[in-house]
Amino acid sequence: MTDKRDKTSVKEKLGAKLNGRVLTPDDAGFDNARALFYGWNNRRPAAIIKAANETDVSRVVSFARENELELAIRSGGHSLAGHSMSEGGIVLDLSDMKKIEIDKTKQTAWAETGLTAGQFTKEAGTHGLAVGFGDTATVGIGGITLGGGVGFFVRKYGLTIDDLLAADIVTADGKLLRTDAENHPDLFWAIRGGGGNFGVATRFMFRLHEVPSIVGGIMMQPANAEIIRSFIAEAEAAPEELSVLANVMPAPPMPFVPKEYHGQLIIMAMMVYAGETEAGQRVIAPLKALAKPIMDMVRPMKYHEMFEGPEGPHPVAAAVHNMFIDTVDQRTSETIVDHLKASTASMSVTQLRILGGAMARVSNEATAFAHRKRKIMVNVAALYEKHEDAPVHNAWVSGLAKALRQGEGGVYVNFLGDEGAARVREAYPGSSWGRLVSIKKRYDPTNFFRMNHNIQPAD
Repeated sequence: MTDKRDKTSVKEKLGAKLNGRVLTPDDAGFDNARALFYGWNNRRPAAIIKAANETDVSRVVSFARENELELAIRSGGHSLAGHSMSEGGIVLDLSDMKKIEIDKTKQTAWAETGLTAGQFTKEAGTHGLAVGFGDTATVGIGGITLGGGVGFFVRKYGLTIDDLLAADIVTADGKLLRTDAENHPDLFWAIRGGGGNFGVATRFMFRLHEVPSIVGGIMMQPANAEIIRSFIAEAEAAPEELSVLANVMPAPPMPFVPKEYHGQLIIMAMMVYAGETEAGQRVIAPLKALAKPIMDMVRPMKYHEMFEGPEGPHPVAAAVHNMFIDTVDQRTSETIVDHLKASTASMSVTQLRILGGAMARVSNEATAFAHRKRKIMVNVAALYEKHEDAPVHNAWVSGLAKALRQGEGGVYVNFLGDEGAARVREAYPGSSWGRLVSIKKRYDPTNFFRMNHNIQPAD
């Protein structure tokens, strides 16, 4: 741990050079500033620097490198592995950098990376424009974009990175680079899925799509193996305008869930139809017809409304596993049902995201994200309260993941926890890994940016 003198030194040496703020453990607001979305990450840094602009970012990177301090980068603080926070080092917090410039004529936006998905979506929505950013309002656009970005437009418009036109990046030497298809194209390839390995993204330029309205929302239905199989089949067969996320889980004892369903197996689906209202209602109707909905909030709305309302739980502890599969047949559905019924976690879930469409029409070699041809992404999770119960829940998650495996499991880096080097390698199949290693050596030869799902530079 860094002692008090060192903490003071960080503030004295760096604070006067910045437009932003430096928080140390003695400052009011420090504990709030170090709190992350996932409650099990409780690291305590020596200092948190709230950068005001890209010049601050460059100075903080140079200061950390010159003083051999561990540097964590925080956008929204949603890293499963806790990479948004350092233990004893310093944290570069981008959350005060929220400028957004929208060009309605060109349908583009320059956006600083302290913005959250919800903030960006609401601002773009005032112009009837949008880009896909996952499904959670508070996730930072920095992290979700660098990892790929699987969201509600995945089938209609592809990944977030498929709408990324340019980025401003502060590299390990403290220099600010503009990267796009013509400038530093190797770096531009790498940041589209390679995570924070190559620098600190300060701004992104996105292509925006006209999305004046959608048909979307949350629907909850009772479930069994046959309903699960049929639900996924209907979602896959639907036009690309429809993207579906299906959470298969025991119904939580929440006020909006009738008591007779508490603990019973359900599908809680989140869906977005990016098209005309009448067509969207017609496309979604077969899904609703599979079982009488327990709750149905699917309706015509503005896209930004998908990011409004209460946020999900901030789990104290969780066992998780992410993977890709290519089909949900009857056997797969029965496996999910059997394992969920056997779980003793306070909340257990198998989340199924339907892929394909625009995402799949981009080649695996075009970006560092290289799972383009996979059909379904799966998240298996068990949330629990007592840390001593971890072995039981980890075993449950591992057992279900193993039973669901189809071919190469793979992993989406944005849903990867602290699971070791082999799992990081799974995120970059084929030739992607070797190419990323070479680019890492070019832009970060000392592996300064290592608070991430790390790609070490080549020897």
